[in-house]
Amino acid sequence: MLKWKVFRYKAAAIAWLLIISCLFFLPGSALPQEDWLDKIYFDKWVHIGLFAVLIFLWKSAFNWNDYKYNFILLSLALIYGFAVEFIQLYWIPNRSFDLFDVLADMTGSIIGLFVWLRVYKK
Repeated sequence: MLKWKVFRYKAAAIAWLLIISCLFFLPGSALPQEDWLDKIYFDKWVHIGLFAVLIFLWKSAFNWNDYKYNFILLSLALIYGFAVEFIQLYWIPNRSFDLFDVLADMTGSIIGLFVWLRVYKK
């Protein structure tokens, strides 16, 4: 039973990574172009939410208790965030690099880690 639970968490983490990667790599023409969304920084809130869930799922899949693994997980999230922005800049039509998206990604990653630590507090 325990192996199934661990497999389920890993499958959820991988599935979420694939889903958000597909969303990040949509062409700009496939995204809503509403002005009011820009006024409330909707894009940044989406990045925060997606990365919070991503880190929560990966932390659940690999329940490492050492703090150095938290640093590694956050570092990998930062690298992934930068990679997404560079791919959008060079290979995705009508998309661009936005450093504030990377900052939103890191904010979401930190929130996801703190929520996981709060939920799974011993």
